[in-house]
Amino acid sequence: MSTFVSHITADLAQKALPASTSPLTDVDGDIQIASTSISNGNKENLRGLFIKLEHSTSLHALKECIDALQTLEHHEQLLSARAADDEELTLRRAILARLTLGLYAEALSTYLYEASEAEAELEWWSDLGRSRRYAAYYLLQTLPLRVASLTRTLLSTLRSHNIPFQLSVLKPSSLRQLFPSHGTLRPNALTLALFPHLHNQPYNIALTASKGPPDFTLTSSPKKAASSAYGVFLQTFSNIARAGSTLATLPVELARSECKFKRRELERIRDERAEVLGVLVELRDQLSTALEDDDHDRAVAGIAQFTALLQAVVDGEHAMSPTAPHQLSTDGVVDHLSMLANYTLPSHISLHSAELKSGQLRRPSRLTLLWPRLVFLPPLALYAVRTAYASRASLHELAREAVETAKSFWESWILEPLRGIIKTVRAGHDDGVIVTRESVRADLNSLERMTLALAQDKLHYEQPELAALSRQVQMGDLTAVMRIYEEDIKNPMRSAVQGTLLRSLFIQLQKAKVDINQALSGIDKLLKSQELTFAFVGVAPALAIVYAFVGYLRNLWTGGKGRGRHGGKAKRGSVWLTIRRIERLLVAHPDAHHQRAHPTVAALSTRPATAVSPLTSGLLLLSVTHLRKYAETTLPANSHLREGFLEDVADLEDPRLGRADKLRVVDRMWRSWGEVLGWGRVAA
Repeated sequence: MSTFVSHITADLAQKALPASTSPLTDVDGDIQIASTSISNGNKENLRGLFIKLEHSTSLHALKECIDALQTLEHHEQLLSARAADDEELTLRRAILARLTLGLYAEALSTYLYEASEAEAELEWWSDLGRSRRYAAYYLLQTLPLRVASLTRTLLSTLRSHNIPFQLSVLKPSSLRQLFPSHGTLRPNALTLALFPHLHNQPYNIALTASKGPPDFTLTSSPKKAASSAYGVFLQTFSNIARAGSTLATLPVELARSECKFKRRELERIRDERAEVLGVLVELRDQLSTALEDDDHDRAVAGIAQFTALLQAVVDGEHAMSPTAPHQLSTDGVVDHLSMLANYTLPSHISLHSAELKSGQLRRPSRLTLLWPRLVFLPPLALYAVRTAYASRASLHELAREAVETAKSFWESWILEPLRGIIKTVRAGHDDGVIVTRESVRADLNSLERMTLALAQDKLHYEQPELAALSRQVQMGDLTAVMRIYEEDIKNPMRSAVQGTLLRSLFIQLQKAKVDINQALSGIDKLLKSQELTFAFVGVAPALAIVYAFVGYLRNLWTGGKGRGRHGGKAKRGSVWLTIRRIERLLVAHPDAHHQRAHPTVAALSTRPATAVSPLTSGLLLLSVTHLRKYAETTLPANSHLREGFLEDVADLEDPRLGRADKLRVVDRMWRSWGEVLGWGRVAA
């Protein structure tokens, strides 16, 4: 039993308990007999049936209990209210309620499973038909089955015409005589053997959809005649090329057409089962009312009416008029249950399986899907092994170089920069990057000595004046030297001969060198302040490459298998599609593929305008079942995420909520779980 069925019938199981459970807890206790017409053994049999239903509600256990109850009814007349005491009535009502609830749950499970199976197969065929490549591979996978069907058709036709099998039969002319076509592009028996879906679908693939060749008109002008002939040639060549392309891709297009046909058939089956599932969910309130009724006769009559409706829904009968509770015979409840458990449900399951099998609507067997790999992979693997063995020397060299490259990349571009970063963080470097501190100090001291020597020789400075000049030089002020230079350039030749002009020029050159070194020292300090940044920038590309490679390996290992956080991207994408489908169902109600009427149309109360139709309700339950399965198998156990998600799923399953309420629940799920489960990133 699915979790949804357990959830929807949990409170009904509590209502099906008898009013007083004391007689049921002790089968061997003292039994107070209120009527001499009922023996103690009969009551013990009823208790045993109820206890058996408490432990198991499978279809086999329900059948056994119904058969045992029928035996008691026919031989001991246990369903006679006038011959039973209060304890007997309580036991009988509890057993009938348990049986009815068990069959109701079994019907829900059956239709839910059938609709889910049809939807799963539908999605498989839909994915297959979207791509020509997938359709071509599917054609290859099913080629042995098609050839076998073609062979059976050919042999049966030859046998029916009393023609022995010979190779000449396989000639095109002989095949045309054996399998004549009834019209242009109409499928014959051989085509139907290869593509059985053409029995039910028009053969609507034309060889060409192009226009006919243009009229060729003879004119007196040779130029126009040549142009017209060239146009006719191009059009004819284009038509032939298009027809050839269509013929070449015709098998693939027929395979895609087969996938689409099976998808439509499965949609019809899914919608039929989903609509019945929605009707069954609507019957829940009627069953709950019957189980809650305190009056025994009304309760049994309500159960009888419910079993009749359940029987009609499963049988697919047309709408019937509601029957008043007092018009129903309570003696027929067990007969209805027996018919439902022994004939209706099993026959429905068999018919459903036969329908899928006869229409070949299920996906092919696993062997059919795997035979191309089993046939082609071993030779390809053997060829690859032989090729690799023949070029083992070059492969060994290539592997060695790859290992050396990876090792060099790891050591030179990752470990060494990381060691440099750690060293920078721990101690740093006192040495400059461009110039050293000692070099700048030496140049400044040389400038100071040169300036002081010139001032002492030329200006005859004393010790206090020299000390003041030294401080000015340290601050970059060479006013005294510049005054000497200004005097020297008035008579450059004489100053050059005497030497003071050259000395002042050399001092200015030294001053320029000191300024340059100080500027470089400032740049050096700037670089040193950003040394850690430059170190991280240097190692960032290598780390990015490693991160991308590790992420690729992780996605290859976990993403392809549907694992990862919250089930992986594949499962989260499936849940995103399911939520979108639920919202679409609530906004735009789908139309049924049939004109089937259900008994509840006349038997149940009028549905409000805001209520959900049975088909929409059934399709909604299919999607919600997928959400519940995802939450129970993927989300973390005992977490707020899982509990909140399951609460929203329960609100969507609640048949008492209308369309507007469920749309608000869907909106809440988008707001609450869209960011957590990454639906926005999955959809992108």
